[in-house]
Amino acid sequence: MDTPLIKHNFTGVVFDLDNTLVSSSLNFSEIRDVVGCPNNKDILSYIDSLPLEQKVIVKKVINEYEMADAQDAKFLPGAKEVLSLLRHLQIPYAVVTRNNQRAAAIKINNNELEVPLLLTREHFKAKPAPDAVLFLSRYWKTPPTKLLCVGDYLYDIQMANNANALSCLVSYGQALRYANLASFVVNDLNALSNMIAQLHGKKKYDT
Repeated sequence: MDTPLIKHNFTGVVFDLDNTLVSSSLNFSEIRDVVGCPNNKDILSYIDSLPLEQKVIVKKVINEYEMADAQDAKFLPGAKEVLSLLRHLQIPYAVVTRNNQRAAAIKINNNELEVPLLLTREHFKAKPAPDAVLFLSRYWKTPPTKLLCVGDYLYDIQMANNANALSCLVSYGQALRYANLASFVVNDLNALSNMIAQLHGKKKYDT
């Protein structure tokens, strides 16, 4: 049976970080309670709406949560393999995350993930805004329609759709309500590696 990727000749891959390449135990309900963010509002949008003095305080709290989470993050099954496969195929890839840069770098470095380009909320407007993907399109000199955005959450899919890029939802066996918004869904990163390998006529780990 053909892989869902078989009709797509993508030339670059954009990965989410938390719960896509590495684990995360951030408790967003707790964080919302601590900083006073309403349940129906995005936390980063909430921060942007605050007066400057309060914004500085809340940002510090968020960063402390992210730094604590960074120390315990572990790479997820298939993460190193899919990155290795892309390097072997000479397909450029990057990580785009809503994390702060320092926490994201710790997660990547502690887990020895080879990530050539890391873009965080300090670099571009955070997901679901398409800004980071559009930058990568220019940087890699390829149209957004040829980029594949891989992530585990709604914002990852919305970012891809807003940029007119392809999207791959990594579900980890969950029935996610927004799965229909993605170009296709895989259970885990190993399944994604198999699809990419099949698309290029290679065995999964034959690198």
